[in-house]
Amino acid sequence: MNPSAARIRVVGIVQGVGFRPFVHRLALRLGLSGFVRNMGGSEVLIHVEGDGGRVREFIKRLEREKPPPARIEELVVEEAEPRGFKGFTIEKSGRSVTARSAIPPDFGICMECIREIRTPGGRRYRYPWNSCAWCGPRFSMMYRLPYDRENTSMNKYPLCPECRREYEDVWNVRRHHAQGMSCPVCGPRTFLLDSHGRRLDVEDPVAEAARLVEEGHVLALKGVGGYHIAGLASRDDVVERIRRIKDRPTQPLALMARDCEAAARIVELDEGDCGILWGPERPILLLKRRPGAPVSDLVAPGLDTLGVMMPYTGLQVLLLDSVRDGFLIMTSGNRHGMPMCTNLDCLLDQLQGEVDYIVEHDREIVHRVDDSVLRKTRGWVVMLRRGRGYAPHWIRVPIKLPESVALGAELQTAGAVAFDDKVVLTQYIGDLDNPANLAELESEVRWLAENYRLHPEYVVVDMHPAYSNRRIAPDLAEELGAGGIVEVQHHHAHALSALAEWRVDLEAPYPAVAVDGTGYGVDGAIWGGEALVVEGGSFERAGHIGYFPLPGGDAAAKRPARVAVGILSLGYTLEEVEGVLSKLGVLGRGVSPEEVRVAYAQAKGAAFKSSSAGRLADAIAALLGVAFKRTYEGEPAIRLEAWLRMRGARPDKRLEPPVKAGVLDPLRVVEHVVEGALEGRAAEAAATALYWVGRALAEAALGEVRAPLAFSGGAAVNDYIAEGVVDAAAEAGVRVLYNRLVPPGDGGIPLGQAVAGALQWRR
Repeated sequence: MNPSAARIRVVGIVQGVGFRPFVHRLALRLGLSGFVRNMGGSEVLIHVEGDGGRVREFIKRLEREKPPPARIEELVVEEAEPRGFKGFTIEKSGRSVTARSAIPPDFGICMECIREIRTPGGRRYRYPWNSCAWCGPRFSMMYRLPYDRENTSMNKYPLCPECRREYEDVWNVRRHHAQGMSCPVCGPRTFLLDSHGRRLDVEDPVAEAARLVEEGHVLALKGVGGYHIAGLASRDDVVERIRRIKDRPTQPLALMARDCEAAARIVELDEGDCGILWGPERPILLLKRRPGAPVSDLVAPGLDTLGVMMPYTGLQVLLLDSVRDGFLIMTSGNRHGMPMCTNLDCLLDQLQGEVDYIVEHDREIVHRVDDSVLRKTRGWVVMLRRGRGYAPHWIRVPIKLPESVALGAELQTAGAVAFDDKVVLTQYIGDLDNPANLAELESEVRWLAENYRLHPEYVVVDMHPAYSNRRIAPDLAEELGAGGIVEVQHHHAHALSALAEWRVDLEAPYPAVAVDGTGYGVDGAIWGGEALVVEGGSFERAGHIGYFPLPGGDAAAKRPARVAVGILSLGYTLEEVEGVLSKLGVLGRGVSPEEVRVAYAQAKGAAFKSSSAGRLADAIAALLGVAFKRTYEGEPAIRLEAWLRMRGARPDKRLEPPVKAGVLDPLRVVEHVVEGALEGRAAEAAATALYWVGRALAEAALGEVRAPLAFSGGAAVNDYIAEGVVDAAAEAGVRVLYNRLVPPGDGGIPLGQAVAGALQWRR
């Protein structure tokens, strides 16, 4: 025997995924001694000693045989002196930090745990909170690092003798040292409450909840990251009631299906969709609605897609097993504009007397984590909201970052901390004009900074002077000991978010297209349709959508016909604008003559100037009668895209976009749509207009530099805009670098801010 020893440091998602028990079993199988220990940075330290050949085999098998949810991003092996260990042990977690590692996100319930709760006679039969080393909540119940039971909200549930035996059984692959495990004897308790929070005496709360929802009642369900509101998606009256409760007149409601067979009754599943839906992240995936689907039209009015997810807790599995439809509405438990509730007091404050019953459990939710949302754009799977299952796993970038904090944008946003070559985004926070969301952003960023033991050099903010998070930046910087505040332009951050994901050389120049609704430009105008050349911490504007007025400012974003009036005012008199709207059948139906007159006067006055792709799409939606108001973020443009897809609209690629010196003429774009509508080819004209946006901006950016093209911003998910970008890039012989790991919208802004902040701070 040739004795040797190795000290191994493992970085990645290696806490809370059964990694230490796996290491323990592997060492025992190979006859090796030593220990494995969680460290304070959430990395894992291993000391292993024994026969040299077996030590080398141990190192090889660490990566090859690791547990399914584990991710090894860095493996550092150092030769060590044998210390004479007898056997191999899992040691108590340490607090020292030699390297920082990923905080585990929540994982959806695994198939083995589902099998256990469906198997009569088993001791976890019908147990709603079954989990193991491979699945269950992690981040949502963590007080602090490292991920050990005493550092989570499971600390109030001592293991019963049976669970203790499983926990200590080194050969129990799924339960040995599983920190979140429990059973009906020792785990969280589930209750059924009435609408005022009074406990009802029922034998099986989940079975009773299923019976009630089948009768048409609306329930609130406490999950792992917050509450949901659940009800039948097949009944108009139930859907109408849920909309009244949430004060959401048109925003699509998410559905949860029992399995892929149930989902296939309501949406069209392509190859690979089921794998995404049943992945450990369990996101909501937007899929094409199946013709004749037994789902109320009120679930997603005006859209051709439905958002579907699979159950990720035992409670949801058991509930859906007992529902004849096989699917339910499962939307966030809150009033419109408020954060999703995480405790009963919040739920009763917002929804007491509104929902009929509440399914409650007694485990504390430490971090609110909303469901993640994905969609497909031209075959790409892109993220609309990054929450449960993904956050707060870090994003690795191609440069070394000073320790810093980024506070994101204003709407649909998140924050981030940065260190080494990593950016850790918070979960989706929401719109910061709500004080509760602003407070949560500050709290979650502080939690990440504290648990990663950061001493930030600076705090990054968007350069928009009215963004709410700028108010908290000075106090947060002072509290964390940061030396300054760095401002980053909004679309520069969008572009860098895509470039950083693809880990390209950020010091080289890259063309970029950034398209969205609103971003503060360096000239004080409202940008949103931008062709950029990004190089390091700076950028140049190579082109853009021509400026047009936004009559009434924020009112124009909520009333898209105002934007149409603003664009038409660039070349038409008031009487001519009224004539156009009348011919299109819009005047008096979607916008009143009085509002047109007011909007026209504002447009000719001191209205804000905008180059926004989102507002241009809104104007087209209003002119075609697709949408006359915005009740949720991006609604007119989203409905326009769906309207075009439902008509099979294709752009006329023979037509050149109306561009001069890199500037796309918004008036000519709108005129093209009006002409097409009056000639009976509205869909083709609108598809062409959106295609022009992507193509013109991409050509302007690529005209300055030929390199892979970054493509980001909230409107980058639009099929028709994306097609224009892809075609221009293909003709230039370059590829498109789009967002995959973070949303291209404002939820991904913190990633770009962290990178831009580092480049600017260094400069």
